[in-house]
Amino acid sequence: MSTASTMVLTQRDELLARLSEARRQSDDLFAIVKPGYLYERPIAERHRIIFYVGHLEAFDWNLLRERLLGMKSLSNEFDQLFAFGIDPVGGGLPADQPQDWPSLEVVRNYVDTVRATLEDGLAALAPWRLQAEDATTWLNVAIEHRLMHAETLAYMLHQLPYEQKVGRPGKPTLTTASPALRTVNIPAGRATLGQSHRAGAFGWDNEYNSHIVEVPAFAIDTHMVTNAQYLEFIAAGGYDNRSLWNDLGWEWRTTHNIQHPVFWTRSGDRDQWRLRTMFDEIPLPPDWPVYVSHAEANACARWAGKALPSEAQWHRAAYGAPDGCERFYPWGGEASGAKRGNFDFASWDPVPVGAFPEGRSAFGLFDLIGNGWEWTSTLFQPFPGFQPFPFYRGYSTDFFDGKHYVIKGGSARTAASMLRRSFRNWFQPHYQYVYAGFRCVTN
Repeated sequence: MSTASTMVLTQRDELLARLSEARRQSDDLFAIVKPGYLYERPIAERHRIIFYVGHLEAFDWNLLRERLLGMKSLSNEFDQLFAFGIDPVGGGLPADQPQDWPSLEVVRNYVDTVRATLEDGLAALAPWRLQAEDATTWLNVAIEHRLMHAETLAYMLHQLPYEQKVGRPGKPTLTTASPALRTVNIPAGRATLGQSHRAGAFGWDNEYNSHIVEVPAFAIDTHMVTNAQYLEFIAAGGYDNRSLWNDLGWEWRTTHNIQHPVFWTRSGDRDQWRLRTMFDEIPLPPDWPVYVSHAEANACARWAGKALPSEAQWHRAAYGAPDGCERFYPWGGEASGAKRGNFDFASWDPVPVGAFPEGRSAFGLFDLIGNGWEWTSTLFQPFPGFQPFPFYRGYSTDFFDGKHYVIKGGSARTAASMLRRSFRNWFQPHYQYVYAGFRCVTN
């Protein structure tokens, strides 16, 4: 076998190993749910859990079976039923009932059959077939799509009642280790957004093309806003102050009677706050980052006399340096590690802000990667030269609608592969469930 063929087979084996690990992550999540509750809908705007049991395999199958393996459908009905998820758009909510879905036994049989067929086909894939750029792109899409769901499923299952889940041993760390919050001045400079096709690394279509943005000087908080700091906003009447909210935000807040972050609950006295973690309800940890919607983050920033950073400002603060250079990670050029931050499924919960000093950026900012995504003020739009994936045209383009905001960074449940500088995530401003917080800037 030639050296080139050996290298291709090694690449194939690495991709298949990553796919196997991604499957382990998603299987582990479904195992959290007691079987009798897989037809629940923990978040009203989303599908029932049973959909996602079938969706992850159906996505891989629909993407790879003909393009990469030259196979025909095993079940057109299920390939279509489990093909697409739901974006949490405003308006009508899904009205399907549990009895509208196939039985768990039937769904799992579909999953097992599709997975086994894909595994056999991919293991036998000829070296020449992987030499095409599209082949490795398709496999990376399958891997990262599943890893994205490993995170979105986590925050979905977070909302499932505790009695419907299989508990996990251990309690979150509640130690207070936060350095004092302060603001740092970021001098004017450049921020490189996106990545170049010439780099040869995988990226989703909205990550292209690489381009430079000149960013004027600004000041930014060294830490994300904590639960304790957000509590000050609530105590000051922030949810009742119309001047802090834009029109759509205020309509959402009043229509749905939003009074606090969705992860918070009151216990007894009105001022006694608790936090819903994945497996337990605990006293509100004051030094954990607060998780809120964009609308809530924006109102709190206004109350503080500040603003949310733009995507370019966030990049400048995260990856820029005083000497004018830009880093691949906030802490430098090397890949991520356990001492750099709370990410890559390291924990079910946040940790105190500033708990990973080795992950600081060149400008001295903490927790830019992991511990919670960070809202920006930038609407999700294409970069110059954007071209949609021809095999997944709606992945980004369906959301270039002026209704979604870019979030950057990552959470404890974000996979390592998506910690790259160019990765972009996005959500609508009134969606409270994602593991996202914010830090503020002064322009």
